[in-house]
Amino acid sequence: MLNGILVIDKDKDMTSADVVYHLRRALHIRKIGHAGTLDPEVTGVLPIAIGQATKLIELMHTRPKKYEGQGLLGYATDSYDATGRVLKEEKLDHPFTTEEIQAGMDSFKGEIEQVPPIYSAVKVNGKHLYEYAREGIAVERPKRTVDIYDYLLIDKPVFDEEKGQESFGFEIECSKGTYVRSLVNDLGEKLGKPAVMTELRRTASSGFDISQAVKLSEIEANPEKADELIQPIDAFFTNYETIDLSDDQWKKVQNGAWIKLETDAKKVALRYNKKVKAIYENKGRLYCPSLMLLQNE
Repeated sequence: MLNGILVIDKDKDMTSADVVYHLRRALHIRKIGHAGTLDPEVTGVLPIAIGQATKLIELMHTRPKKYEGQGLLGYATDSYDATGRVLKEEKLDHPFTTEEIQAGMDSFKGEIEQVPPIYSAVKVNGKHLYEYAREGIAVERPKRTVDIYDYLLIDKPVFDEEKGQESFGFEIECSKGTYVRSLVNDLGEKLGKPAVMTELRRTASSGFDISQAVKLSEIEANPEKADELIQPIDAFFTNYETIDLSDDQWKKVQNGAWIKLETDAKKVALRYNKKVKAIYENKGRLYCPSLMLLQNE
């Protein structure tokens, strides 16, 4: 049975749930789920947890995410991306400099409050914001706190004098729950011009990056390749201190017992027969279970 994380390079025009559905059918596995929703028009890294790895999904959400994208100064939409209805257009009579755009980006680094786009899956009173938007119902959008670790301008911005628009590339590293569309929209407001996100690709998530990703079509065409392409559960814990258990310790861990360990690490990965079986956390003099994996041999 497959146990591990399959890193999919998601194509456009598919939801994250679509990817799970197709993999479930191709691999004949029911125990499967994704970590971190991607909008249909966004491509890139979508980690898929399979088998015992589904226990990791909540932990996977806590890892930073990285994106590369394109923005455009000159108009704004209700969805904050190019698929939305244009709300405002304003031609630029001169381009912003690289330094001006980067300074605007720098102002968003750190912990910030963000308002999600009206066309998003955030729920208010049990209803998605996009449902309110489609029905033309005004609703107050809840603010959320997110962390922006990096927001960088890449390459030189391109100014279209005839259209009065300036396009720019960016890289972002951020916490879960961040709406990159909102960051591009907010950058425009910071610079005093309407802005919209025109393209987005996730390059890393849950500790995995695009170099480890495979196309869904490749798995569907050759399902047995999943065995060689799947990332083992242990790959998720490479930044944890790892302790190999004795036979006696392993018996205790199987029963969820608290144990004494020769370390002072906050959390440790406990391994038996060369596989991570559990994550234990420090509770003073003893360590107790934080996550039980107990993978099959």
